[in-house]
Amino acid sequence: MGRIWVLHTETKGTGAQVVPLESVTKRPSGAAPTFVRKPRRAATADPPSPPPSHEFKVVDLMTRETLAERAGTREAVKVLKGVRSPVDVNVYVWREEPSRWRLLTFAEKRALWDLRDG
Repeated sequence: MGRIWVLHTETKGTGAQVVPLESVTKRPSGAAPTFVRKPRRAATADPPSPPPSHEFKVVDLMTRETLAERAGTREAVKVLKGVRSPVDVNVYVWREEPSRWRLLTFAEKRALWDLRDG
C-alpha cells in the first residue's frame, strides 16, 4: 500500500514541505511544559510617599524678567493671570534628577493656562 503525503506548513516563510502523514501525526513525546511562578514581593508596611510638588519658574519673554521662581502650581497660575497670552512667557519646571529647569512644552503650558482661566 502507498504512503499518504501531506503538505507540512509549520516552518517559517515559504519553506512548506511535502512529508509522510506519519511524521506529522506521530510526534515525539516531549517533556510536559513547566510553569514557574513569579515570587511574590514582600508587602511593605510603609505606603509609598507622594510625589514631590512641582516648582515652576515663569519668565517674561520680552524683558527676560523672572516673574516667579520656585513657585508652586497655585502661585504660578496666579502669576499667569497677569499675563496677556501664553506665548508671552516661558514656563519652566524644576527637575530634581538632573537638577535643572526644564522648559514646558506648549501643551503643558496650555494646561497651566487652562487652570488660570478655570
